[in-house]
Amino acid sequence: MLKPDGNSRNVGAFTRCVYRQIQKLCDRVASSTLLEDRRDAVRAIKSLSKKYRVEVGTMAMDHLLRILQSDRTDTEILGYALDTLYNIVCSDEEEEPEDSEEENQQKQEDDLGARFTEEFIGEPDNITLLLTLLEEFDFHVRWRGVKLLTVLLKSQCAPVQSIVLVSPMGDYLPMVALIFCHIKHSLFPGWIEAAPCRVRMSSCALSLQLVRVMVSPVNSPGATASCQRAMFQCGLLQQLCTILMATGVPADILTETINTVSEVIRGAEVNQDYFASVNAPSNPPRPAIVVLLMSMVNERQPFVLRCAVLYCFQCFLYKNHKGQGEIVATLLPSTIDASSISAGQLLCGGLFSADSLSNWCAAVALAHALQDNLTQKEQLLRVQLATSLGKPPVSLLQQSTNILSQVPLTGSRVQTKVGLLMLLCTWISNCPIAVMHFLHNQDNVPFLTGQISENLGEDERLVQGLCALLLGICIYYNDNSLENYTKEKLKQLIEKRIGKENFVEKLGFISKHELYSRAAQKPQPAFSAPEHMLFDHEFTKLIKELEGMITKAVLKSSEEEKKEEEVKKTLEQHDSIVTQYKELIREQDCQINELKEQVASLTSQSETLQSTVTQQFSQMQQHKDQYNILKLKLGKDGHVNSLQTEEQSRLREKLEELQRQNQGYDRYYNEKVISEDIFSQKAEATPSAEGSTSDATALQKEVELLRAQLQSQSAEIAQLQREKHQLLRGADATVSVYDAIRSELESRLSAQTLKEQVQALLESKELMERELSSATSSTAVMQTEKSKLQQELQESKKEQDDLLMLLADQDQKILSLKHRLEDLGETIEDEDDLDARDQFDDDDDDEEEECDE
Repeated sequence: MLKPDGNSRNVGAFTRCVYRQIQKLCDRVASSTLLEDRRDAVRAIKSLSKKYRVEVGTMAMDHLLRILQSDRTDTEILGYALDTLYNIVCSDEEEEPEDSEEENQQKQEDDLGARFTEEFIGEPDNITLLLTLLEEFDFHVRWRGVKLLTVLLKSQCAPVQSIVLVSPMGDYLPMVALIFCHIKHSLFPGWIEAAPCRVRMSSCALSLQLVRVMVSPVNSPGATASCQRAMFQCGLLQQLCTILMATGVPADILTETINTVSEVIRGAEVNQDYFASVNAPSNPPRPAIVVLLMSMVNERQPFVLRCAVLYCFQCFLYKNHKGQGEIVATLLPSTIDASSISAGQLLCGGLFSADSLSNWCAAVALAHALQDNLTQKEQLLRVQLATSLGKPPVSLLQQSTNILSQVPLTGSRVQTKVGLLMLLCTWISNCPIAVMHFLHNQDNVPFLTGQISENLGEDERLVQGLCALLLGICIYYNDNSLENYTKEKLKQLIEKRIGKENFVEKLGFISKHELYSRAAQKPQPAFSAPEHMLFDHEFTKLIKELEGMITKAVLKSSEEEKKEEEVKKTLEQHDSIVTQYKELIREQDCQINELKEQVASLTSQSETLQSTVTQQFSQMQQHKDQYNILKLKLGKDGHVNSLQTEEQSRLREKLEELQRQNQGYDRYYNEKVISEDIFSQKAEATPSAEGSTSDATALQKEVELLRAQLQSQSAEIAQLQREKHQLLRGADATVSVYDAIRSELESRLSAQTLKEQVQALLESKELMERELSSATSSTAVMQTEKSKLQQELQESKKEQDDLLMLLADQDQKILSLKHRLEDLGETIEDEDDLDARDQFDDDDDDEEEECDE
C-alpha cells in the first residue's frame, strides 16, 4: 500500500489509490461466489473503515448490509461487517480535544457519524435486520449488534425508537428480553469459555447503556413509560435487581447497574413498588434500599458508587408519595424498631456524621422524601432525636439548625452547610406550619441575617445566597401566626440589617454559580470530584420557581403591599361577584337547556299528536263516507227485507198447508193400504168377479199417483227451507253493519277527546315558550351587568396604574430635590431612618410608661 509524504500531489495520488482499492474490495464483496473471498474482502474493508470513514461509508455500506442478510450462517463475516458499520457511524467521545483545531476535527467527525446514522436508519428494514441479529447464538455477533444499536440510539434516539416500535421485530418485550439475556450471559462466568472477562465486562456495560438509552429521562415520557412497563413485564427489572444484590460484581458494573435500575424505576409506580419489595440475600434479610443507603453514607465506598446510590434513591422517590411516606415513617417514634436498621436511621446518621459528603448526600436524600409532599413535611416535624444522655430530645428541625449554626463556614464544611440549607429550604417551602416551627426558634433569624450580611469568598457567598433563600421562604410562606416574625417585621429587619438590594444580590448569586447550571441540565448527579457536589437537580427547579417571587415580596414596601392587598381584595370581590353571576348564568343556562329540551320534547309530541289527529280525521272522513254509503244501502235493504219477510211468511203458510196436505195424504194412503189389504184377503177367501179385479187396478194407479205428488211436495219443502236459511244469513249481515256503524260513532267520540288533549298540550307549549323568553331576557340583563363590572374592573386597574406612575414620578422628583439639596450642602435624613428613630422613640416611651406604672 502507498504511504503519502508531505507533497500535496502525492497525497492526492494516495487518496485516489485508496479510493480505487476500496472500490475493488466492494466489487469483490458483490461478485465473489466463494465465502472465503467475501470474508477476506470485508476484513480488508474493516481495516480501512476507521481511517477512511467517508470513503468506506459512501461505497461499502450497502454491500455490508447485504452481507448481513445473505451470509447469516458465517459468524466471522457477520462480526467483520458489524464492526465496520460501527466504525462508520461511531464518533469517538472518550478523547478530550486539547485545542480548537482538534475541537473542529471532533465536530466534523460527529457530523459525519450523524450523517451515516441517518443514512443507516433511512431504511427501517436495517433496524429490523439488526434486531434479528440479537437472536444469534454466537456471543460475538450479539455483542457487536448491541454495540451498533447503542451508538445508533445515542446518535438518533427518537427516530430509532419510532422505527423499533413499528418494526415487525420491534416489540419491546422480546427486545429487552434479548438484551437481558446478553447482560446475564456477559456477567456470569462459564457461559462461554472463549469470551475473555474483559470482553464480557465491556459487553455488559454496553448492554446496560443500551437499556438506559431506552428509559432515559430526556426521552419523551410516553416512550420511556412504555419501555419501563416492558422491562418489568419481561423480567428484566427483576434480574437487574438480582445482579444488584449479588456478590462479586465488579464496582464499575455495579455502579452502571445501579444507574440502570434507577432509570428503569424512575416515575414508574409498579417498578417502584417492586423495588421497595426487593430484599438482600442476608440473614436476616434487609431491604435493598437499606443496603444501598448503607453504601451511600459509608465514606470508604467509591465516590461514583455513592453518587449512583443517591441517584437510585432519588428515582425511587420521584413522584412516589407512597415511598416518601414509608421513608418518613421509619423516622417517626411510633414505627422505630431498635432491633433493625431502617432507612430513616441511616439518613439521620449520615446527616449528622463527620463526613461532609455523607452530610450532603443524606440531606439531599431526605429532601427528596419531602419533595412536593405537604403531608410528609408536616409529619417530619414530629421526629425527635436524642442528643445525649440526661438531655431532653430535640426535633429534627431544631437539630438541623443547631448543626447549621455550629459548622464553620470554611473548607470542606461548606458542603455540609449547603446540604442542610437545601434540606431546610425544601422542607419549609409551601408549608406555613414548618415556617412557624422554624421561626419559633429565636436563634434562627439572627443567624441567617448574620450570615447574609458578611462579606466572604465565592463558596461562602453560595451559603449566603442559600441563607437568603431560606429567609425569603420564611417571608413568602409566612402566615403571620408569630407576632414577632410577621412578614412586615422580617422585611423591616432585612432592610435595617442587610439592605434590600444587598439581599436580592446575595439571593441572585445562587443561579449564577457555575455548578448550578451543570446540576440543572439532567437529573443524574454527575460530578467530577466530591468537592463539586453542591447542587441537586430538583433543588435547582425550586430555586427557579422561588427566586422571582421572593425578590418581589422583599422589594415591595408596606404601602405597596397594602395597596396591592386592597386591589387584591377588590379583585377578589369582583371575582366573587363575577363568579356568582357566572354560577347564576350557568344555572340559568342549565334551566334554559332543560326548558329547551322540554319544549323540543313537547313539540315532537305535539307534531306526533297532530299527525295522529290528521290521520284519524282522514279515517273519520272515510268512515263518514262509508256510513253514508251504508245508510243509502240500508234504505234499499230495508225494502228488500220487508219483501223478503212477506215472502217468507207466505212461504211459511204455504209450507204449513203443504205439510197438512201431506199428513192428509199420508192418512188417506194408509187407509187405502189397509182397505187394499182387506180387499186382498176377501178376494183370497172368496173368488170374486171380474169387476173386483178392475177396481184393484184403479186403486193401485191412484196410490202411485199420490206417491209421486208426495215426492214433489217434499222437494218443494226442502227448497223453501234453503231460501229460509239464506234470508237468515242476510239478516245477520245487516246486524254486523249496524255494529260497525256503532263502533265508528264511538271512535269519533274518542278522536274528539284526543283533539282536546292536543289543544291542552299546545297551550302548555305556549306557556313554556313565554317562560323561556323571560329567562332569556334575564340572562341578557345578567350579561349586561357582567360587562359593566368587567368595565369597572378595567377602569380600577387603569386608575391603579396611573397612581403608580404618579408615585414613581413623585419619588423621582423627591430624589432629584434631595440631590440638589445635597449639592447645596444641606444634610438630608432618610425617611426610613426617621421612621426607625420614631419607632425606637415610641418603644422607649412605652418602656418608661411601663416602668412608671
